[in-house]
Amino acid sequence: MPAAAAAALQAQPRRAAYENWRPPVIGVSLLLPVGADCLAVADLRGALMLPVGGVFDEQTPEEAAHHVLAGPPGELRLLRRVAVDWVQARRRKVITHVLAAAPMTHSAVEALAYRDPRATVRVMPTLQFVDQMWPPARTRVLVGLQALATGETTCLEGGVVRPSLPPEVIT
Repeated sequence: MPAAAAAALQAQPRRAAYENWRPPVIGVSLLLPVGADCLAVADLRGALMLPVGGVFDEQTPEEAAHHVLAGPPGELRLLRRVAVDWVQARRRKVITHVLAAAPMTHSAVEALAYRDPRATVRVMPTLQFVDQMWPPARTRVLVGLQALATGETTCLEGGVVRPSLPPEVIT
């Protein structure tokens, strides 16, 4: 390498590696199948998304999932965790647990209320919903649907599917 190029590389400031000096942000996202080809989604003034909520101290993702939607007791029957998506943000890790519920009926979805009163819960065809999503969220939904169909739990690390769940994100 020429001396000028080596000097130019050394002159560039080095970037510090990311550090987790703040606790991780942990959330839960619900995959709610309706019939064979629809999903229950939250519509927040035109922004479509899976119903989401936070996981707080001393709470499991399954417990947090029951606080995302309110409705008649026993209406939301969670099956299992289908995916864990985590990304390293600048100073903290963001972990999202995707939990799938048992298939619901249209009338059962109409009885549910989202935690944010500005949003409504509605039923949409799965393909139409996936087409309208933001690309990182689209990957999470598609991987979650595939994991639900195969009976596996999938790990996404920064949008890339990994073969197994790292122990630090299984909380």
